[in-house]
Amino acid sequence: MTTPVLGTRYVFTITARIGGVTTVGDTGHGVRRIIPILGGEVRGENVNGKVCAFGADFQIIRPNELIELEAKYAFETDDGATVYVENKVIRFGPAELLQ
Repeated sequence: MTTPVLGTRYVFTITARIGGVTTVGDTGHGVRRIIPILGGEVRGENVNGKVCAFGADFQIIRPNELIELEAKYAFETDDGATVYVENKVIRFGPAELLQ
């Protein structure tokens, strides 16, 4: 049995415009922040479009310098398709580096 090989390839870049940060407060696990996504653009060789003016990046800033990020938004391609995007990421490092 052969082991599958995972590969990646560049498809497009998303550049999002964001609004001001709303700090909700301490959740018991860290400080909750919400950053609205106001629009933007998608550019690639075969995919181009506009980021829809809704959605947000939901963050929890933990005391141990770990940051949980969860962004949910959509973009509309130039040919009219709507694509839903959900990113879940954990960032870790010294605060001055993450700034």
